[in-house]
Amino acid sequence: MPNRAPRSTLNPAVAPPTTDLDASAKPSGDTYIEKNTPLFKRTALALFAGGFSTFTLLYCVQPMMPTLSGEFSLSAAQSSLILSVATAMLAIGLLITGPISDRLGRKSVMVMALFCASLFTIASALMPSWEGVLITRALVGLSLSGLAAVAMTYLSEEIHPTHLGLAMGLYIGGSAVGGMSGRLIVGVMIDYVSWHAAMLVVGGLALIAAVVFWKILPESRNFRPRSLHPRSLLDGFVVQFKDAGLPLLFLVGFLLMGAFVTLFNYIAYRFLSAPYNLSQAVVGVFSVVYLSGIYSSAKIGSLADRLGRRRVLWAVIVMMLAGLLLTLFTPLPLVITGVLIFTFGFFGAHSVASSWVGRRATTARGQAASLYLFCYYAGSSV
Repeated sequence: MPNRAPRSTLNPAVAPPTTDLDASAKPSGDTYIEKNTPLFKRTALALFAGGFSTFTLLYCVQPMMPTLSGEFSLSAAQSSLILSVATAMLAIGLLITGPISDRLGRKSVMVMALFCASLFTIASALMPSWEGVLITRALVGLSLSGLAAVAMTYLSEEIHPTHLGLAMGLYIGGSAVGGMSGRLIVGVMIDYVSWHAAMLVVGGLALIAAVVFWKILPESRNFRPRSLHPRSLLDGFVVQFKDAGLPLLFLVGFLLMGAFVTLFNYIAYRFLSAPYNLSQAVVGVFSVVYLSGIYSSAKIGSLADRLGRRRVLWAVIVMMLAGLLLTLFTPLPLVITGVLIFTFGFFGAHSVASSWVGRRATTARGQAASLYLFCYYAGSSV
């Protein structure tokens, strides 16, 4: 290997040569995508579509859980496996697909991930047995790891640092729309058609989003391939834990997602039973609370760019706790208000934490993003 020049400390706009460990060395300023440019708009729309697909495919099954409990004679905990098996495989896949993208490139891995996840969702709709459904759902989760692991890294590499919080917020806003759409579409349809038909519709919509993503996402301009040698990969993971702040951000991701999924997994059962006795369609419409996340992810991400991530992150975590406390009361308006506040805070906190990981990681950014999201999705599977 030829000798490399030392990292410049005089001109931070000049990118140093990459090493095997540093797959995502900081690019020169003129290769960043700036806000209010056509490339920024294309990137934002593409990643919005990617986030939409990921959360639609992942969480469309939540409104089905009571129906699945009846059809397959399952308890609430057993039916929740249709979500937890997907998120568990997604978390495991994050440790693999992130490093793969460090070698093969960001866009190709993300495009393949979206198409595979959409097709496996369609296959899941055709499964006649509970075991078959769980197997295909596991494959959906594994496929989605290819986008979840790479999107954060792509944005960190391509978007100018002063606009990263906004861009990350728009991506997470797509996740909020996806989570809402999956629950809303399936929640309403499940009163009129079988869960098989509802899942087919979701798979078809995700395929359309995958095509949009493929066609409009700009190719990487700042990607630097790195070795897939086992020692290099291990070093890339280990170095993240030598940073004082990154492990704490990983823990934040774990706790955020664990609390969010737990609340939404069981709130449907609460609304369907006394004293509320709501219909499945009404419970499905309740997912419009995700609209608050569309606003908060971009707004709070941009706010963190200006006021500082630490201050803003703590503020939205306190907001989540306040919303959670409101859900402990019985009156339905209070419960709905609590879930709305909790959802607003969750997407804002995730936007801040994920962009903070991208800014704080200086080496092997793909693996830093993978570790954050591994903890994030591991929280949803416990």
